[in-house]
Amino acid sequence: MSGSKIATSTTIDGSMKRTGNGARIIEQNRVLFLAKHHTSPNKSVLVQLDYDSDDFCRYEVVDENAAGEGMTRSGRVADGLATQAKNLGLFLPLADCNGVVLHDPVHQAIMLTHLGRHNLEQYGGVKSVEFMIKQFGSNPAKLHVHFSPCAGKKKYPLHSFGDSGIAEISKQQLCSAGVLSANIIDPDIDTTIDANYFSHSEFLRGNRSNDGRFAVLAMLTD
Repeated sequence: MSGSKIATSTTIDGSMKRTGNGARIIEQNRVLFLAKHHTSPNKSVLVQLDYDSDDFCRYEVVDENAAGEGMTRSGRVADGLATQAKNLGLFLPLADCNGVVLHDPVHQAIMLTHLGRHNLEQYGGVKSVEFMIKQFGSNPAKLHVHFSPCAGKKKYPLHSFGDSGIAEISKQQLCSAGVLSANIIDPDIDTTIDANYFSHSEFLRGNRSNDGRFAVLAMLTD
């Protein structure tokens, strides 16, 4: 039975979001971070977000043929990617949102899904679990779930959810889809407070000098 590897970068690793300025440095940051976890861009797939849309619950299954998409060659737009391929890294840069990993050890599948305000307002937590059920026959009660650091409700309240926080609503939606609360690991790290992680919202407020991104890496291992 396969295991999983989940890693999160910090500011020490540098920004992980490719931009026009400093793109070469950012690509090198990705190379070094992935190498630290025994993989590389050409063995990884980018969860490539696009906010110019009305649909924020776009999910796809990828296999070995997708290796390098969005990293070393053009990729696909998706709010979450899932795979049963071993040692294929799923890579998601984040500003303040929740990068959620759903691991199904029974059917040997893993999903990395983006849960921010836009996704949660469309019940992305529920739909991510439903995607795992449809694609792999996953039992929600058997899923192991990991949250990334994300913005807390003190500085980033979700007004559509009574000013609750991203992690809180993520957990509510996942549990409503059948995930057990005991199977959810939440590091309880607020990116707007902990300077070890980049925060886009704090940058916009003038409280951070660097508008970088941290990243989550998730993969199935042999």
